[in-house]
Parts: sequence; C-alpha cells; structure tokens
Amino acid sequence: MVLTVPLFPHQAIDGTYIDKKCPFTGNVSIRGRILSGVVTKMKMQRTIVIRRDYLHYIRKYNRFEKRHKNISVHLSPCFRDVSVGDNVTVGEYRPLSKTVRFNVLKVMKAAGAKKQFQKF
Repeated sequence: MVLTVPLFPHQAIDGTYIDKKCPFTGNVSIRGRILSGVVTKMKMQRTIVIRRDYLHYIRKYNRFEKRHKNISVHLSPCFRDVSVGDNVTVGEYRPLSKTVRFNVLKVMKAAGAKKQFQKF
C-alpha cells in the first residue's frame, strides 16, 4: 500500500531547503504503518525520538500493563517549530539508517495549559 500525502505543510511548498528524504519534496514514498506519538528527544540533526505508549494484556492476571516503545523518526526541515512534548503523526518508509524507518507527516502542538515534569 503506497500512501500519497495530499496535505503539504505551507513551508514544504514555499521553502528553499534541500532534503532528499522529505516525504513532500524528496524522493521517498510513505508506505506501511501510520503511527502517532509524543516527541521526547530532539538532540540529533534532522532526527527526533518519539514515545508510543500502549497496553499489553497479561492473561494470567486478566489485566493490562503499560508498555512503551521509542522510535527514531526523520524530521524534515519543513517542520520548523517542533518541540519536546508535541504530538506527531509519522509514516513508515524504507530504512534510512540503522534505526530510522519513519518520517514525520503532521505535527500537533502540545496543550500549553498542561505542565509536564521532565526527568533530569
């Protein structure tokens, strides 16, 4: 299944950046899973780490436990104001490096009223 992304960010159309790994202006096609998560780290160049929380069922106790996965995601320069705590929608594409297999498609800003405590 090949997904064409019809909603271009405004910066992707009018931008002057060069990124061959951008899903909007580059030569990569989004195919596979579409996921969402919360941005946790932004210390790499053009790559962010998102956290996906989910519940796993334990049959012995008939209950669920919380689990999470950290996913490395390519962040195109067309998304300029992404910060830690934002919700992002990502799409799967071909392996880009050892750990990166997803690309950011949409960014939803975090709620400003909610305060979060960060680990040191």
